Amino acid sequence: MIPAAVDRFGARVHGVPAHRWNDPTPCTEWSVSDLVNHLIGEHLWAPHILARETIAQVGDRFDGDLTDGDPAKAWDLAAASSLAAFQATDGSGTVHLSFGEVPLAEYAAQMLVDLTIHQWDLARGSGQDETLDPEAVAFSLAYAHANIDTFAGMGIVAPPVPTTSKDPVVQLISLTGRHF
Repeated sequence: MIPAAVDRFGARVHGVPAHRWNDPTPCTEWSVSDLVNHLIGEHLWAPHILARETIAQVGDRFDGDLTDGDPAKAWDLAAASSLAAFQATDGSGTVHLSFGEVPLAEYAAQMLVDLTIHQWDLARGSGQDETLDPEAVAFSLAYAHANIDTFAGMGIVAPPVPTTSKDPVVQLISLTGRHF
């Protein structure tokens, strides 16, 4: 599922109109450019995480602006590196994250959820089609339901926004602290 999610996010990156890079996103602290930069950083980290490097070993090399003036090109390079690393791993074992050692499957799940939610954030912030893949939404919603207390405790998402909608996309977006 990750390759398809990377492709979907990448399509949104390439669809950002030139005048929208500084527009706000549902991630209240980030502009469209900041959001893409965040995902670039996540995917530059992936090969190191998958190689079982620790946060200390990676250090701060992926802090700051990683777009080098061309967010789409920077995304493409980071995504290619991340996908190659995921494809080269056998899918078992553990990886080191900021909060400890976790199964590789947990890291992959987090990456998929991050891509799915941020695809919507990017689409909303840049005025693009907000349609999400139903399979990725179903997976992400189940994962978010199971982990929302952990997310909130780590400050990863804003508090859930109440909704009575039965639409899985609205439920996912609301559960992760975004207003639909």
